[in-house]
Amino acid sequence: MRKAWKILRIAIVAALALGAIGFVIMSLWNWLAPVAFGGHLIGFWQAIGLFALARLLLGGFRGHGRHGGHWRHHMAHRWSRMSDEERERFARCGGRGHGGRDESPVGSGRASQVA
Repeated sequence: MRKAWKILRIAIVAALALGAIGFVIMSLWNWLAPVAFGGHLIGFWQAIGLFALARLLLGGFRGHGRHGGHWRHHMAHRWSRMSDEERERFARCGGRGHGGRDESPVGSGRASQVA
């Protein structure tokens, strides 16, 4: 019973969000398109179709969480393979307060390592 209420709430929120997105897209299109390039007015369902088309062409419908998780896993793996010296050098190059330059008194950057 509890799971059914949760599913119902999710369905209601999704329907409200889709309705709001459709209304916003329809309003923006009908406000801008006729003036900008002589486009015609569109209805609600055409706005939903336009939204679906834009998502398919520009970003797809997959969630962003999975892709971001892959990036974090990749960086965690690279971080675990670094030595303590490499980690400190990487942290210094992060650009916090010194524009990414190494301002250590001993030497800077790659030139001091080669010599």
